[in-house]
Amino acid sequence: MRILRIWLLTLAAIAIAVPLAAQDVNAPKPEAGHITGTVTDVNDDPVPGATVVLEGSALGDLRAVVSNDNGFFEFNDLEAGTPYHVTISAQGFANWTSPAVTLKPGETIILTGSKLQIAQAQTTVSVVYSSEEVATEEVKLAEQQRVLGIIPNFYVVYDHNAEPLTAKLKFRLALRTSFDPVTIFGVGLLAAINQASDRPNYGQGWGAFGERYGAAAADGLSDIMIGGAILPSLLHQDPRYFYQGTGTTKSRTLHALSSPFVCRGDNGRLQPNYSTIGGDLASAALSNAYYPASDRGVRQTFDTVLINTAERMFTALAQEFIVGKLTSRGKHKQ
Repeated sequence: MRILRIWLLTLAAIAIAVPLAAQDVNAPKPEAGHITGTVTDVNDDPVPGATVVLEGSALGDLRAVVSNDNGFFEFNDLEAGTPYHVTISAQGFANWTSPAVTLKPGETIILTGSKLQIAQAQTTVSVVYSSEEVATEEVKLAEQQRVLGIIPNFYVVYDHNAEPLTAKLKFRLALRTSFDPVTIFGVGLLAAINQASDRPNYGQGWGAFGERYGAAAADGLSDIMIGGAILPSLLHQDPRYFYQGTGTTKSRTLHALSSPFVCRGDNGRLQPNYSTIGGDLASAALSNAYYPASDRGVRQTFDTVLINTAERMFTALAQEFIVGKLTSRGKHKQ
């Protein structure tokens, strides 16, 4: 998470030259919605080549796609507030029709329960809703979110109604971020910056650079594992940033600046962000085990926490007003 903040701080510094005043003062057009899903049979095997038809009053006519080899289908650029129905048909199976689906602006809905029964057995199937299954699909989408198509941006949620993460998914997201190739490269970049500023006080030379690389990697890993997986699992809190995207500039600014202190619980309610605060404290305290003596101590620990908190606030502001526009939203590969 710390490496992502370094990347975002760099991007924000570049993007700050673009005047925010250029934003349109008129109310923005609502973001388009998306409907995705996977066609399977009763044995959970994918059904490729199924015909998937989307019907809605805003379309003017029917829109149809064919599921790919993995049974996946997708409809993009859908209008918010319009009821849609999805009908799936495949040779040898009974047709399946979804209940009415109404999208909110920018929302992605993942249809579950579209298991096709053989035609001789029954002609309709029921939708089975699984919170964990939907959350898993949402994490798969999040793992494809990258700033400028390169830098990982996995911890931002663009769907306000996202399902809570299980402990398994929290650890999965933390490990996926920590060991992403771009994150590993970012650790090296941070170590080079610290080498140039002689922080921590390891001296100079390749040996000192190696120590700084190890320290930066340990800082980032302990921060994201404790504050992004361990404490959120124990305290039942969501470690992700929930992008607001709408409302006044003031409300969006307050939403971003408060994110290090207020988070969403797994119960959907706002609560003190003990996970992030505790994660920063624990990570900074652990650094006393491998930092040189001149960079250890209570004062240095709390200075690190304050710096991390300031970085989180700045990063959240960048996410809300700049980075969201530069992030490729996660989509299943077809």
